Amino acid sequence: MALLRLTLHHAKPYWAWVVGVIVLQLLATIAALWLPSLNAQIIDKGITLGDIDFIWSTGGLMLAVSFAQLAAAVLGVYCGARVAMSVGRDLRREVFRKVDSLSTLEATKFGAGTLITRGTNDVQQVQMLVLMTMNFMISAPIMAVGGIIMALREDAGMSWLVWASVAILAVIVGFLVWLLLPLFRQMQDRVDDINSVLREQIMGIRVVRAFVREPFEENRYRVANENITRISVQVGNVFVLMFPIIMMVLHLATAAVLWFGGHRVEAGDVEIGSLTAFLQYLLQILMAVMMGVFMVMMIPRAVVCAERIRELLDTESSLQFAENEQVATPTIGRVEFNDVTFGFPGAELPVIKNVSFVAEPGKTTAIIGSTGSGKTTLLGLMLRLFDPQSGSVTIDGQPVSALTRAQLASTLGLVPQRPYLFGGTIASNLRFGNTDASDEELWDALRVAQGEDFVREKDKGLDEPVSQGGTSVSGGQRQRLSIARALVAKPRVYLFDDSFSALDVATDARLRAALPSATAGATTIIVAQRVSTITDADQILVLEDGELVGRGTHHELLESNSVYQEIVRSQLTEAEAV
Repeated sequence: MALLRLTLHHAKPYWAWVVGVIVLQLLATIAALWLPSLNAQIIDKGITLGDIDFIWSTGGLMLAVSFAQLAAAVLGVYCGARVAMSVGRDLRREVFRKVDSLSTLEATKFGAGTLITRGTNDVQQVQMLVLMTMNFMISAPIMAVGGIIMALREDAGMSWLVWASVAILAVIVGFLVWLLLPLFRQMQDRVDDINSVLREQIMGIRVVRAFVREPFEENRYRVANENITRISVQVGNVFVLMFPIIMMVLHLATAAVLWFGGHRVEAGDVEIGSLTAFLQYLLQILMAVMMGVFMVMMIPRAVVCAERIRELLDTESSLQFAENEQVATPTIGRVEFNDVTFGFPGAELPVIKNVSFVAEPGKTTAIIGSTGSGKTTLLGLMLRLFDPQSGSVTIDGQPVSALTRAQLASTLGLVPQRPYLFGGTIASNLRFGNTDASDEELWDALRVAQGEDFVREKDKGLDEPVSQGGTSVSGGQRQRLSIARALVAKPRVYLFDDSFSALDVATDARLRAALPSATAGATTIIVAQRVSTITDADQILVLEDGELVGRGTHHELLESNSVYQEIVRSQLTEAEAV
């Protein structure tokens, strides 16, 4: 049912092409069914009676019908291909949009490997089934039914051969489908596994090499590869049985027609031309059944793929954004957390517990704490990657849940903990949040982010190509370009998630000195591990196990907060701390 609903829904916009396929396939099939009858007439009336004119006229008609069949078949395949490729395109677009709309929780639940497989391999299997359906499953039933009618008209006495052959093939097909359905489901799961392993190894190639874990990763891939190979071999074994069995039925049916038909010709019950036509019609019927068998063999895998696609498309994101602007876009940038608590699904304890604070515009708020204390989660709540279980997060008094995606994106500018650059150029990456930015604005942002020097050293400057993920630049350069990208967007709230960790102390100091003028009037929130980065912050929030255990300036916390004192002692000498 999932396969039927999916294909019908996405083929509906192309009904004119579908009608064209049906008409053309019908014409091609009628022509194919007409040819054996004309051939029988040539044998019985032309060759037997020696009527040369009849042979020429009927032969010319057969030639014209053959050309008409060829033209209709080619046009039918073209129309069918248009429908199938369009359905595949629409499905991929819909899957991409759904993945793009999923919250972090749903995306993590599915996993990157299966999301990639569902948007590529699964869609391709459904697309191929639509293509084969347009080409064969319309003509095959017409060919089979028409062939039966024409065969019975030629010689009703041997109709039992038709029914016996078709029944045997139907039983064979049903048994093979029963074997294949669970195998195809396992195959798609194995495709997910091998995609996940390969993606992890490519993304983590530096870590693998740094720890000399190539043998271990090779073994992981070998196991995943062997698993999919084993299932593929089992599927192949079923297919290996299919075609010999079908050909055996085909040849036995041919032999039976010649055997029993020969006796009927000898008895004068049927003419040689009619027997020849009957044999051709029987072959057409069995060929139509074979096409149907080939289609049916594709259906189990397509059904599994359609169910997986449908599962993804039916998944509702836990975060619903407003379609239209319901509240005014924030213009000041005042961020407020009011008694916010959040925990991930299935976790025993919440990550954030009853956190309340206000980040004022024109000031810098820093967040510090031990690893796992919930610093990045706080930023995720501001960005609405997930909603709090209790409490509220507001910007200029408006709940972030009331803002549209566009409003939220224009208000908040994030520099993530692990900066990511997209394939393109340095300019295209910097304009990611502001497509209308001029080159001068890009250079200004790079100047503040301490990235101007290394960009000017590039042969093409702003037009220097950047590889996917930013692997063509160093970690520090990637981080500075990410900071510049946020500056170009000019949001009301800047979120720096441990964004200075890859910078040396001197570059960090120059960057922090240049930032206030570039972010003047905006709210700046910095998550940091390094105390030296936040000593000048107007407000420092200290997190411990998800709870806010300290709030104040650097000097205030040094005097009163034991957690902050411990962090400072672990990084700075007593002279540096003061």
